[in-house]
Amino acid sequence: MPKISRDDIKKRGFGRFAKSFKYSLDGLIYAYKYEQSMLIHVIATIFVIIANIVLQISPTEWLITFIAIGMVLAAELFNTAIEAVVDLVTLEIHPLAKIAKDCGSAATFVLALMAGVIGFVIYVPHIIEMIGIYA
Repeated sequence: MPKISRDDIKKRGFGRFAKSFKYSLDGLIYAYKYEQSMLIHVIATIFVIIANIVLQISPTEWLITFIAIGMVLAAELFNTAIEAVVDLVTLEIHPLAKIAKDCGSAATFVLALMAGVIGFVIYVPHIIEMIGIYA
């Protein structure tokens, strides 16, 4: 049997490029529909955008909040992928499967905490300024 390289299997071209966007969208839709944590992160994203508008934060602060949002959402997608691969390999409760799933979840948790710290650092001065104006 002749050896086939990965380069021979991978197709290139605009059609393949366009399909990659559909596959990405499929992943986002799956995570939104079936992962409770993704729904929570999407709701938090909506609140962050509203807070950014209400507090009239700077363009740099907008960028920082969007980077934090993107990192948390990406971490949740990685976590979902890890869980799917572990479930593909085994549905039994195995100590290594637990470690993989727990570490994926922990990565999302750490980034969500960091996003909270970023929000605190950005929003508190604006809130103090608002209270000072209206007090």
